[in-house]
Amino acid sequence: MDVVYLQQSKCIPSLVRPAAHRPLSVLARVSASNRRSSGSANSFRRKNTCLASGSDTLVAGTRKGDGKSIEAAGRKEDEFGDLKSWMHENGLPPCKVVLEERPSHDAKHKPIHYVAASEDLQPGDIAFAVPNSLVVTLERVLGNETIAELLTTNKLSELACLALYLMYEKKQGKKSFWYPYIRELDRQRGRGQLAVESPLLWTESELAYLTGSPTKDEVLERAEGIKREYNELDTVWFMAGSLFQQYPYDIPTEAFPFEIFKQAFVAVQSCVVHLQKVSLARRFALVPLGPPLLAYGSNCKAMLTAADDVVQLVVDRPYKAGECIVVWCGPQPNSKLLLNYGFVDEDNTYDRLVVEAALNTEDPQYQDKRMVAQRNGKLSVQTFHVYVGKEKEAVLDMLPYLRLGYVSDPSEMQSVISSQGPICPVSSCMEQAVLDQLADYFKARLAGYPTNLSEDDSLLADHILDPKKRVATQLVRLEKKMLNACLQATVALIDQLPDKTVSPCPAPYAPTLK
Repeated sequence: MDVVYLQQSKCIPSLVRPAAHRPLSVLARVSASNRRSSGSANSFRRKNTCLASGSDTLVAGTRKGDGKSIEAAGRKEDEFGDLKSWMHENGLPPCKVVLEERPSHDAKHKPIHYVAASEDLQPGDIAFAVPNSLVVTLERVLGNETIAELLTTNKLSELACLALYLMYEKKQGKKSFWYPYIRELDRQRGRGQLAVESPLLWTESELAYLTGSPTKDEVLERAEGIKREYNELDTVWFMAGSLFQQYPYDIPTEAFPFEIFKQAFVAVQSCVVHLQKVSLARRFALVPLGPPLLAYGSNCKAMLTAADDVVQLVVDRPYKAGECIVVWCGPQPNSKLLLNYGFVDEDNTYDRLVVEAALNTEDPQYQDKRMVAQRNGKLSVQTFHVYVGKEKEAVLDMLPYLRLGYVSDPSEMQSVISSQGPICPVSSCMEQAVLDQLADYFKARLAGYPTNLSEDDSLLADHILDPKKRVATQLVRLEKKMLNACLQATVALIDQLPDKTVSPCPAPYAPTLK
């Protein structure tokens, strides 16, 4: 699971348990006359987590472009105080951070807040420790006795449950204990600290910025998954009726249109924290002062962690007062960083591409090749990860598998079966065919992008480039650089062949690459 792994404070406050803070099992249920059954869909378990809220997702937001609404919202915020003040009033002990703000990409939107050091910090300092009474978890939402009931239905993921909870809390408006926190999530409008909202909230024309990238298909698949979860909301409502007795509203799909649920789901996905060494009911947590107010970085090792009765942040580097606090986003490639949090890290050492190779099922020797592949730790459909800076190693890792797919002579196949290790007889024509197929594959992937690297560089030099187009261009540019490195490594191997006049061997059952 691509998640944030987020660590012990000796300053544990006396916890203030808010009276208005209730699990999802306390208010009047809708009448039977209002109930309707929903069409079942295949269950879908969402596994990705971490940063901000969609536009007007959880709390009544401002109208776009309406300066008066923004001004009114500011007065409302003054009335209720900022997030940190609310947290101190409800048990947050003194800490070493403050909330600052930076301008939005869109001047029509309010500036976004971020967590900054309130004083100089050194590695090992505890920046803040949020009491569990101010952390939203499934334990808080459902109660321990009901966790298994919901999760074992395999109908609704943890993220969907948290999203549903926040949507119902939003319906309570200012009566909700969580109103200041939900309002802060809405203020972020899905932008996070480093870039823009998740592509899950982009328009079709904006998604076209990702043409050629596998990330575009990932976005569409994730969106379909969210839709399946939405279609299961009513089913879970009826199957686990004890979970949803708190709110005097209609059943979920009658109370919330899909677009609202989708925005809330993306909000939770982008800001949820995955805590380690805690119970199942607490592993997914929404932490005020955590994401999206914290910035993410792939080269950072600071993590939010559970310690006694708090969730705390121990910094991993020195900070000057006023500097933005950064936490680790986990070992995620840039495609996941964009999908989950709306940014791309140019220095991400975890960035990678995927190459899928498969043995040809029409091959008469398919079963023998499958057995040999499994003996060497590979599958009949094998995923190879190409890590940034290690493209040559990835190409060399693919070659034995591809050579196996090219073996056609039964006697050669028997020799392979009886050998130890991933050894295949390699003739000049076979090696030429294998390398040609690999080179053609990388060329085809590069040709699938509408722009080349130099054009990407020109786009990124434009200081007024649309933020979504900028982050999409950053992503595809980094993908192309890895593909180009793979192609160069493959061509270098071709150039090393002793006899370049040899024609590639015919391969009626060559493995497939995608």
